[in-house]
Amino acid sequence: MGAVTDVLTMLGVIRKALKLKPLPGDTPLSLGSMVAQRAQQSPDNVMVVFEGVTLTWGQFNTKANQMAHYLKSQGVKKGDAVALLMENRIENLACVTALAKIGAVAAMINTSLTEAPLLHCIKSVASVKIIVGQELLSPLSEIRSELGLASNDIFWVQDAALSGAGVAPEWAVALDFEGQPGTDLPQTAEVTLSDLAYYIFTSGTTGLPKASRITHDRHYRMSLGFSSILLNMSEQDRIYACLPLYHSSGMFICFGSIIHSGGSMFLRRKFSASNLLREARQHQTTCFAYIGELCRYLLHQAPQPDDADNPIRKCVGNGLRPDIWMEFKTRFGIERVGEFYGASEGNAGCVNAFNKDCTVGFCGARHALVRYDVLNDELLRNRKGFCQKVKKGEAGLMLMEISKDAVFDGYVDPGATQKKILTDVFKKGDRYFNSGDLLKQVDVGFALGLPHYQFVDRVGDTYRWKGENVSTNEIGEIINGADSVAYCNVYGVQLPGTDGRAGMVAISAKHGSLQLPAISQHIIEKVPSYARPLFIRQVMDMDTTGTFKMKKGELREQAYHLDQCPDPLFVLKPGSNEYEALDRAFYQQILAGTAGY
Repeated sequence: MGAVTDVLTMLGVIRKALKLKPLPGDTPLSLGSMVAQRAQQSPDNVMVVFEGVTLTWGQFNTKANQMAHYLKSQGVKKGDAVALLMENRIENLACVTALAKIGAVAAMINTSLTEAPLLHCIKSVASVKIIVGQELLSPLSEIRSELGLASNDIFWVQDAALSGAGVAPEWAVALDFEGQPGTDLPQTAEVTLSDLAYYIFTSGTTGLPKASRITHDRHYRMSLGFSSILLNMSEQDRIYACLPLYHSSGMFICFGSIIHSGGSMFLRRKFSASNLLREARQHQTTCFAYIGELCRYLLHQAPQPDDADNPIRKCVGNGLRPDIWMEFKTRFGIERVGEFYGASEGNAGCVNAFNKDCTVGFCGARHALVRYDVLNDELLRNRKGFCQKVKKGEAGLMLMEISKDAVFDGYVDPGATQKKILTDVFKKGDRYFNSGDLLKQVDVGFALGLPHYQFVDRVGDTYRWKGENVSTNEIGEIINGADSVAYCNVYGVQLPGTDGRAGMVAISAKHGSLQLPAISQHIIEKVPSYARPLFIRQVMDMDTTGTFKMKKGELREQAYHLDQCPDPLFVLKPGSNEYEALDRAFYQQILAGTAGY
């Protein structure tokens, strides 16, 4: 019966996927109109629970309408970009919806940004207004003089969690919507699928953040895919939403999926590993959205006998690595993991729609894994100038063909958009989106003949040492298996007198104790000799982006340099099987190229 059930499940997924065919761009449908439709269908159903406040769909739609009427009265019009700087809270969702009802575009600003990056994001999309939460006044005040906006162009939104009633500063005005009509705006019917809904910014790991253009069509199709295919949500489902709303997963999975299904969300400002299970039980959340290292953080909580006794049965996200996949499912009683792969700005992606283990799933668009030279950071083309597909099981650069069914909306910056497009890939004139990621095909058993993939590494995160390619993710997974390691971050560093890059790993130890002999033994036994990190850096905490991806830039820059690195450093000397403290004498040998590597 198991095989028959699997086939029926897969056919059901395919049937749902066929319903995701693109609608005409001039279709009058938008995030704002979908919220209004949901409120009309289920006005008394709970929509969101947040810090002791519960709103129904009807109440939320009324709040968003009031905000829309107010913003329209203040000059916000269709096509305007409005920067939104606010933590996860109901007002954030209401502001995005209000702007969508007008036809304006919310620029979803990363709440951890300050100074130059913050200014860049606001200006790069030509924001004509700013909506700022009371909780984030400080970073905005520091760049206020450089914004070029009048005080009546900056709207302040009170945060009920802060002590005192709160008053807008003199350089902003309160977003006073309480007395506004709660009726739907007639102009919402004029907003179409091809119009922009909001901007999502890249994490900025390769420079300043870039604004990705998210149309109402993209929001509609992505959200519907998560809701119906990966989560199979209904009105009875509630999602535990702790992902940042400035991230595409927060908008597509957490917000978008409940709009389509009529379900609800338990909204949290930030992720908390220690509180998640308690809150999931308290608020009866059946779904959980994750990104980056969240699942690993949960596993590092002290195990409890009732960990699996919780209402969460379905998870969706990206970043659940194969080394912890089965442990995560078993310990927390998870029945379905909807892992996916894709970029906010990408034209297609992979989805684990068949609930297979340890895979990002299959790609429904035309795509290819092609050979890539990680040492020289470039595509490998044949004598005719075309790309070459890799063999099954071999890591290759993921490319996705740009077509009318897989449109690449790109960035606000045309130059940045062009850099992500590869031409003449397999024939003259074809165009592919360059994901910048290495993936490989894996065997997942029967899957209707659809190839399934695993994420290997980000291009640039894979390095070459002793003539071999080393995946930082794969080595990191092995080192994370050591008993005293809480988290680790593997990266390549340059050594004088050698080719390529040598491995280095930053380790955050459990309970602050590194247990160097045991870690040495673990690495020597488990990691191939060419891939063993030569250096260990002991860190108290791991620096991550706002989307829980580990940062490598500063770690690479400081490398093993004693005068730049503030943390304890250890080295694996040539011929040794145990790491030892890096002293000044051996450090000088490394710099001189005489250390024996």
